[in-house]
Amino acid sequence: MDVNQPKQEHLLALKVMRLTKPTLFTNLPVTCEDRDLPGELFSQLMKDDPSTVKGAETFMLGEMLTLPQNFGNIFLGETFSSYISVHNDSVQVVKDILVKADLQTSSQRLNLSASNAAVTELKPDRCIDDVIHHEVKEIGTHILVCAVSYTTQAGEKMYFRKFFKFQVLKPLDVKTKFYNAESDLSSVTDEVFLEAQIQNITTTPMYMEKVSLEPSIMYNVTELNTVNSGGNGYSTFGKMTYLQPMDTRQYLYCLKPKPEFAEKAGVIKGVTVIGKLDIVWKTNLGERGRLQTSQLQRMAPGYGDVRLSLEMIPDTVNLEEPFEVTCKITNCSSERTMDLVLEMCNTNAIHWCGISGRQLGKLSPNSSLHLALKLLASLQGLQSISGLRLMDTFLKRTYEYDDIAQVCVVFSHPKPES
Repeated sequence: MDVNQPKQEHLLALKVMRLTKPTLFTNLPVTCEDRDLPGELFSQLMKDDPSTVKGAETFMLGEMLTLPQNFGNIFLGETFSSYISVHNDSVQVVKDILVKADLQTSSQRLNLSASNAAVTELKPDRCIDDVIHHEVKEIGTHILVCAVSYTTQAGEKMYFRKFFKFQVLKPLDVKTKFYNAESDLSSVTDEVFLEAQIQNITTTPMYMEKVSLEPSIMYNVTELNTVNSGGNGYSTFGKMTYLQPMDTRQYLYCLKPKPEFAEKAGVIKGVTVIGKLDIVWKTNLGERGRLQTSQLQRMAPGYGDVRLSLEMIPDTVNLEEPFEVTCKITNCSSERTMDLVLEMCNTNAIHWCGISGRQLGKLSPNSSLHLALKLLASLQGLQSISGLRLMDTFLKRTYEYDDIAQVCVVFSHPKPES
């Protein structure tokens, strides 16, 4: 084949245009004081400008809409829409026209054509139009491949295609943190608190329509991003739920084990899959985007074989006056019985009342016992309750428990004698 031969002219022309929302026209107002040399010239020019708002000519946003001048940015979670037009530029009738649109990503090739059937004929100066849509689910390089095949009047089969490359960017930066906390007094398992930090890393503001957590099958979720006042719920972020570029917003959720799993300490303590976040936002003139994270996972709480928690503790206690707490000891093992001994070790601020080395007896698998203990505080302020040890005499294994809870110690003034 001669490499210098002229490129073959096609009878059909292919045009592709991305469909996006228009933007408000912006202008740069130029003003001066009346005593300056231009006088009222700039002011009059802005009043005569049809793109300015009457009565607010110095406002940058105008009343007109501007169509996109370039391909623009595409973000993960948005819907990519494109208009494809094949026009017959010749004077011939073209037959068996087939238009195919594929989207090539780094991992797959997707067919976006609404129909794979060929058009019987296309008369001169007529066109075939198609609109394709695709929800973008991958970041990185995407290539839109548009291919056209047809047959001329002479029976010659023709084929050509065009490539349109674009980048899909990341719109949000999502970071999560998990906190294990004590649950209600009747449960042997922990509640889990999830903090989600969402940052807008685009160059335009976002309207956050929905940020929700879809829990796994073992948990129920409570959203902690509203404040109840007078029977009505108000968002902690106020009435305007806009997220400016590079701004970060924190969302908080509480996950609690479902009743059928709550009493199974050995099962729930190994659960690492919590759920996934569902984020919906809107940008320019209602352009919608949606992201779902992958399954969020946490580190399983390290209870070990024996778990000790405080069921009842006063918020405030008096200095050097005994007070009582109620402990709950749970055998998290599903296979073996334990023979436990309780040891109490004093700290600088907390002193236990009673005999250390107390025999608690045998504790069956997945069972619990309640224990009332007395102690007193020798220092004022917020003090941490520590110094408890449990020893399993069967395996000669010791479990230490520090920073079990905190208590506020105050000085009590002596009552005056009557």
